[in-house]
Amino acid sequence: MFRRSMTLLVAVVLLVGLAVGAMYLPVPYLVASPGLALNTIGEVEGEQVIHVEGEESYEHDGELAMVTVQYSGGPGAHMDMFTVLSAWLSPNQAVLPEEALFPPDQSLEEINESQDLQMDDSQTAATAAALNELDIDYDIRSVVMGVGEDMPASGELAKGDVITEVDGEPVAGKDETVEQVSDREPGDPVELTVLRDGETEKFELTTTDDDGTALIGIMVGNDMEFPFDVEITVGEVGGPSAGMMFALGIMDRLTPEGLTGGETIAGSGTIEPDGTVGGVSGVEQKVVSAAEEGADYFLVAEDSCGQAMSSAASDEVDVVKVGELGDAVDALEDIRDGADPADLPSC
Repeated sequence: MFRRSMTLLVAVVLLVGLAVGAMYLPVPYLVASPGLALNTIGEVEGEQVIHVEGEESYEHDGELAMVTVQYSGGPGAHMDMFTVLSAWLSPNQAVLPEEALFPPDQSLEEINESQDLQMDDSQTAATAAALNELDIDYDIRSVVMGVGEDMPASGELAKGDVITEVDGEPVAGKDETVEQVSDREPGDPVELTVLRDGETEKFELTTTDDDGTALIGIMVGNDMEFPFDVEITVGEVGGPSAGMMFALGIMDRLTPEGLTGGETIAGSGTIEPDGTVGGVSGVEQKVVSAAEEGADYFLVAEDSCGQAMSSAASDEVDVVKVGELGDAVDALEDIRDGADPADLPSC
C-alpha cells in the first residue's frame, strides 16, 4: 500500500513538473505592448526631431507625439506560454502569431531593411503632404526603380533612369507615367524620353499585354525635389505609421502660429503625398502610450477607429477621426479655438 501511494505521489509530482515546465517552453507568438511616444516638434538628445534647413522655421509649445508599439518575441527571442498567457490577460497588451511580424519567407535582415525603407518613404511622403497642404510647390520626377526580365524594357531602360516624357508629353511622377504608358492597346508602341547620367535619350518600345493592360515591365517610383531640406531623426524606429504625425510636425515647423495651441496631441496613421491618411496596426497599444504621455487628443485614421475605441485607454483621451491630412489640420484648429471635444469628428 505504501509503495503504491509513493508511486502515485511521484507520478503527480512529475506531471506537475512537466506542466510547469511546459509553461516555459518557447511558443511562436509575439507580445505587443505600449511603446515610446516621441514629440515630433521636440528634441531627442538635444537634436530637433524635425529640422528644416533652407527655409525659415519656428518652434512652438505643445506636443505632436508619434506613438509606437513595442514587440517582444520573434526569431531568437521566443515567448514562453506563461508570458503569453499573462499578456493575453492584460488589457494593455496583445498576443499575435509570430508570422504577423516575421514572415517565414523573409530573414530578419530583410524585415529590418523593409522597415527602414518604409520609414524613409513615410518621411518623404510626409514632407510632400505637408508642402501640398501649405501650397508650397516642389518638383516630382518619375524614376525607374527596377526592370523586369524578358520584358520590353529589359536591356533598354535601367534603374535610376528619369522618365521625362511619354510620347512627347511631359510626365511628372509615377502616376502620370503609368497612366500614359497604359493608355493604349497592348502591342502598340510607346516612346519614352529618359534622362540618364545627365544625358537625354529616347527609347521606342513595344508594349506587352497584362490582362488587357499595356505595359513595358518597369517599376516606377517618385523622386521628389523639395525647395528646402527637411531632416527627420527618430533613432531605431521603423515602419510607415508615423507619417501623419511627421507631416503635422513639418507643418508646425513651417507655420508661425503653430498647430497645437500648447496642447499635447498624439496620433498614428500612414500618409500619402496627396494627404491621404491610412490605417495602421497596434492602435490599441498606441492609445495607451498616448494616455501615458498625457495626451489630450489622439488622431487616428478612419480605418483604425475600431482598434482605437477598443483600447483600454480609449476613455482617457479624446479620439479624433481623420481621413486626410486636412482633416487633422482642421481638427487642430478647432482644438486651438477651444472647441468642445464632443464637436470634433470621432470614431
